[in-house]
Amino acid sequence: MTLPTPARPKPSRDKRARCPTTPTTPTSPDGLDKPSVLLGCVHNAGRSQMAAARLTPLTGDRVEVRSAGSDPGTAVNPAAVEAMREVGIDISAEIPEILTTDAVQQSDICITMGCGDTRPVYPGKRYLDWQLSLLEEIAPPPRQDNGT
Repeated sequence: MTLPTPARPKPSRDKRARCPTTPTTPTSPDGLDKPSVLLGCVHNAGRSQMAAARLTPLTGDRVEVRSAGSDPGTAVNPAAVEAMREVGIDISAEIPEILTTDAVQQSDICITMGCGDTRPVYPGKRYLDWQLSLLEEIAPPPRQDNGT
């Protein structure tokens, strides 16, 4: 007697599910396993969000694109939102996520942007570290006026 093979769950499009805590293998529309790219920066509020937003439409359903940060912020940097809006991409609803061990283990390629020393390293993964200027150096967040 042969038991049926359970169907694979489809990956969620929900941002909060982009870095799941349980290992899964995403599949493309043709049912084949698809590669996964994890883009990370310290706060997941600028560089990695922008890179993920640019890469996602280029790869369509062929690649799973996720982003995360080693010390995630509370919101996406307004300068990043404005820069992406200028090229027709809205990232204002994105939520910074934490860079987890599971997220790294589930990714084929991990690209960090200034926080390469804070990500976990596992054999068999491809790691790239893009040395980029901090967004805060280019466009610092607005200061709060305390009346002084």
